[in-house]
Amino acid sequence: MSCSNPWGHMQINRLKRRELIALLGGAAVAWPLGVRARQPDEVRRIGVLMGRVASDPEGQKQAAALQRGLEELGWLSRRNVEIDYRWQTDDASQRQAFAKELVELKPDILVVNSTPALAAAQRATGTIPIVFVAVADPVAQGFVQTLARPGGNITGFAAEEPSMGAKWMELLKDIAPRVGPITVIFNPNSAPFASMFLPSMEAVRPSSSLKLIVSPVLSETEVEHAITAAGRQPSSGLIFLPDSFLNSRPEMIVAMVAKQNLPAIYSIPSFPRSGGLIAYGIERADVFHRAAAYVDRILRGAKPGDLPIQFPIKFELVINLKTAKALGLTVPPTLLARADEVIE
Repeated sequence: MSCSNPWGHMQINRLKRRELIALLGGAAVAWPLGVRARQPDEVRRIGVLMGRVASDPEGQKQAAALQRGLEELGWLSRRNVEIDYRWQTDDASQRQAFAKELVELKPDILVVNSTPALAAAQRATGTIPIVFVAVADPVAQGFVQTLARPGGNITGFAAEEPSMGAKWMELLKDIAPRVGPITVIFNPNSAPFASMFLPSMEAVRPSSSLKLIVSPVLSETEVEHAITAAGRQPSSGLIFLPDSFLNSRPEMIVAMVAKQNLPAIYSIPSFPRSGGLIAYGIERADVFHRAAAYVDRILRGAKPGDLPIQFPIKFELVINLKTAKALGLTVPPTLLARADEVIE
């Protein structure tokens, strides 16, 4: 049977389309947020827990490197991504509060720098993806299951490997050949991984007469005591391990070391730039820049537990010639030729 009014079909079809749209729209509202696909223009949120204080130029450089890496991958601040920062604090309860604050902002992903910050983030969430940056020995510290398949919600970029201990010993001997006992300084709360460097240091000691003195410190006062104690021994040298507590105090530590007139090697360039003798370590800004690729992959659907742990590929050697001269040291030309930066 045919309808004599062709407009009737059109009205019925329009009605059916309206009902269908209304039905689908209602179903979409009823779907859980996790099931609904994200819209292409939806703004994503990244929480960043830094291992440096906000006033630290190196920390600002690292944050800028991360943001530059994200921009290169199409993530533009205030356009399709919002980035919330929390900065380094020595107060463990405050650090945990910062991690909780970031989690409560409901970010799509967290980027975390330093062992204490990662521990705080791990306690704060077991579901939000976490990309760590420059954290040493993540398997031994219990953050991930294996390097190849981290598992869980955490992956990232490791820091110095155990063999770096030998490098620091060798460089200190190269620049200060007559150095005698060497004191290794670190804060066990912020660098619980410190012991991993000691075997390689022991392996390259030139003789049993050269003592390796391990000096854990928990406060600025204890740092000063350790440096002063080293200064009482003839021909002493110092190694400051990578440590967010120490790394946030380059000017203070360099002044203490200068007072004792001691050669010292550090793991980050802010120390020689503040007047320290020599630094050798990973180029941390580069690691932050590379971390953007993992953030991008996870935001596009990858699971952090499936992304293998990455290792540093760039290192930097910085020497302060003015400080060497003040210590009466002649820097070998071969060492100068290897330096990425020489401060005169």
